[in-house]
Amino acid sequence: MCNLYSLRTGDLFDLWSKALRLPVVWEGHASNFEPRPEIRMTETAPVVRHVADKAVVSMTRWGWQGAKGPVFNYVSQARDFSQCDRVLIPTDGFYEFTAPQAGQRRKTRWRFKMPGDPVFWIAGIVKHGAFTMLTTAPGADIAPDHDRQVVVLPARRGLEWLDLSRPAAEILTALPPGSLAVERDFPPPQPAGLFG
Repeated sequence: MCNLYSLRTGDLFDLWSKALRLPVVWEGHASNFEPRPEIRMTETAPVVRHVADKAVVSMTRWGWQGAKGPVFNYVSQARDFSQCDRVLIPTDGFYEFTAPQAGQRRKTRWRFKMPGDPVFWIAGIVKHGAFTMLTTAPGADIAPDHDRQVVVLPARRGLEWLDLSRPAAEILTALPPGSLAVERDFPPPQPAGLFG
């Protein structure tokens, strides 16, 4: 399951206000967020809420403490989120891992991104002062690499989750095939023509 994602841009106000059609305000000292190529479980990262007539961004820890460690992914099926603290987790890519490539010891790392959306959302909730990513059955883009996936939302559909303007069961599903692009991140692919 997703335990690593990225947010490589620090220029977020304009991007988010256009996507959410709301003025964006930062809570506390979050406005100095620096680009992060890797955000790991238990680290602090931005999440977005719809509060009154604003998109409020706050720096929040990823994963609350559960009986077996941090709860960083949370199954969405058959759950009622209407009374939950619903948030959007901004990202420009997330990672999944598969068996090592031949001759490698480390697992192969795949980066998923959304063509046409430089920054998109992962649906989440906050509990005990920390956020978790919601998961669902994998769509065609993820199924070859994993048996679950995080709930990914295009930038323009973020408010649907924050406001539940559509039924949660319709929102918390995989996107249609071809919505996500994937590239091998580790080991890095050999440049074309390097040995030929």
